[in-house]
Amino acid sequence: MPNDRFDISGVGSTVPRGGAEDVTTRLHGSFDPSPVPEPFVLTVVKGPDQGQSFALDGSQPSRLLLGQGPACDIRLTDRTVSRRHVAIDVEGGRVRVSDLGSKNGTRVNGVKIVEAWAQGGETLQAGSTLLRLDSVPSGTKVTLSTATSWGRMIGASTEMRRLYPLCDKLAGSDVPVIIEGDAGTGKELLAECLHEQGPRADGPFVVLDCTAVPAQLLEAELFGYVAGARPGLTEARAGVIERAHGGTLLINEIAELESSLQIQLLRVLERRSVRRIGADQPVEVDFRLLVSTHSDLDREVAAGRFRDELLHRIAVARIELPPLRRRKGDVLVLARHFCQELGGSDQALAQAMRLGWDEHPWSGNVRELRSTVARHLALGELAELTNEEPAAGVEPVSVDQIIEQALTLPLGEARQRVVVEFERRYVRRVLDRHSGNVTHAAESAGVARRYFQILKARLEKRRKEG
Repeated sequence: MPNDRFDISGVGSTVPRGGAEDVTTRLHGSFDPSPVPEPFVLTVVKGPDQGQSFALDGSQPSRLLLGQGPACDIRLTDRTVSRRHVAIDVEGGRVRVSDLGSKNGTRVNGVKIVEAWAQGGETLQAGSTLLRLDSVPSGTKVTLSTATSWGRMIGASTEMRRLYPLCDKLAGSDVPVIIEGDAGTGKELLAECLHEQGPRADGPFVVLDCTAVPAQLLEAELFGYVAGARPGLTEARAGVIERAHGGTLLINEIAELESSLQIQLLRVLERRSVRRIGADQPVEVDFRLLVSTHSDLDREVAAGRFRDELLHRIAVARIELPPLRRRKGDVLVLARHFCQELGGSDQALAQAMRLGWDEHPWSGNVRELRSTVARHLALGELAELTNEEPAAGVEPVSVDQIIEQALTLPLGEARQRVVVEFERRYVRRVLDRHSGNVTHAAESAGVARRYFQILKARLEKRRKEG
């Protein structure tokens, strides 16, 4: 097995939590990220695509998507397979298999699953297609990059080092890219880095955030307008497409565009020209398009909310940023980076280690971590994560202790306290199990998605209130 240990002095360490060495030591020395994944092969043994095989060697930049959709890494022609049916990710000597809300479900060894782990030798069924997962004999593992950053993206975990080679390729190209990931994972920063590292770096980098612009104004923001085109538009203004000429345009949360605007955007991409609102003639434009989303665009297509032809046009390349909770070791790497950026000291980070930052779930991802570092530098011990959820798998007190405390209260209040604590733990655990996906969590809990959202919001409100 290749040695995956390398030195990034002052950024991370291999000292286990609770070890004999002082926590300050963990901020310096060698960083031993999650191990190089074992390689596997996925072979279609039954179905329209029988005989095809796909390598899962752990070097893929993100989890692999299997389905009929254009964004899928493993594309099948089976009509009973959903557009985006299942996600497959190699982690160490195992494979994580996650159903993506498919219509006909996913089965591992005949058992219907929401998420499951496989080690090789299992069968996976998607629709009417049957696949076999086989492990590859040891000694054929890939070697991952030893880089600890790419551009202004910081990260030394296996999950991030798998991304960097793809980032290099995409930066040097001019194709559209879909950047996926949860809120706070750094999608806009990655887009900026792709621009800065590419041939259009000297051109403008223009961002349109579809969630920040009222729906009725999105058309004007995209395409611009001439003076007098509509009441109140007294001066001509170029849209973001024109302003990105010679550079890069990032459209954040593209799924929020209404259907008519999606058609107009597709026409711009095909004709390489844009016509302002109220104008007679189009203007030629030359720009690279990057889009970001936390939505499943294939599911949006299936629901009739996103144009299939536009997805085909922009899904030339796809990159998915992992949530911080899966980036083993990167919490300390990023915390030290933010601490230096904000003028803090290593002593502050040593204290943060005692607060359990490396075990915190970080539902807000990198954005939440940066805010927490800033708050900790400003408030010190007063900034402990007292209002945050406990680290995954770690409960502050036992159930017996909670019940014992409740027994001293009136019956109604005691019952309420126990129920609230149960709901809090249950919701957090089921969300952790499904990587924060509310739809899958609700399905697993056997309740309606809307009810699960209400329950989640109620618990968050209680947490914030104290």
